[in-house]
Amino acid sequence: MKKFFSLLLAMTLVVCCFAGCNSGKDAETTASETEKDAAPVVETIEKGKLIMATNAYFAPYEYHEGDKIVGIDVEIAEAIAAKLGLELEIKDMEFNSLLVAVNEGKADMVLAGLTVTEDRKAEVDFSISYASGVQSIIVKEDSPITTVDDLFAEGSTYVAGVQLGTTGDTYATGDLGSERVYQVANGNEAILTLLKGDIDCVIIDNEPAKKYVEANEGLKILDTSYIEEDYAACFAKGNEELREAVDAAIEDLIADGTIDKIIAKYIK
Repeated sequence: MKKFFSLLLAMTLVVCCFAGCNSGKDAETTASETEKDAAPVVETIEKGKLIMATNAYFAPYEYHEGDKIVGIDVEIAEAIAAKLGLELEIKDMEFNSLLVAVNEGKADMVLAGLTVTEDRKAEVDFSISYASGVQSIIVKEDSPITTVDDLFAEGSTYVAGVQLGTTGDTYATGDLGSERVYQVANGNEAILTLLKGDIDCVIIDNEPAKKYVEANEGLKILDTSYIEEDYAACFAKGNEELREAVDAAIEDLIADGTIDKIIAKYIK
């Protein structure tokens, strides 16, 4: 009888132990499910995915590294997708096609170092700003253009290279006139045109400008900036549900320091 009760007690302890282990696992599973359930349910073009359109020739915001597209915007988009419980998919396309892509339902949002402007607000809806940028001017080291004022001085005939559809394009065309603006598909082409001597300068965002100057001898950035601006994500007009969900995600990522860390990783 004593042996029987000892065996019964041992079995009881084993059962309790397993119950305790299972209870811990159940608690972990429940916590994980709760976290997943906490993500806002938003409708996207493809269920379970957040499709981001970009132009990956804008280092350090988005650029090719081998077969991958990496950069500030990519990591911010990944963090936003995680907040929304979605998988991020990136579509690389010409910059001038980005706004069309969201309005035609080819992408859920655009993240591409995209500046908020009144003209663009007429076409798409913007998120809150997550970063700021500066339009700079790249010239050859021996260029007679030594300040921004030289480019825009009365009687000046200098020609500026710009990426089609960017704010550099918009501002330069407005300030210089279309006859003094040379539009190209991307920053690489603009820099090559400058090095060949077919244009006098390139107007582009400051961070990509630094990368181009580092990679190409004989170029420099003028000390004074041309334009300062805010970057934001954009969505098809009227897509309020997704815009509000992304706004909330960006606010969280700003508050917990995630966006600052991502930017600091690429911009020292």
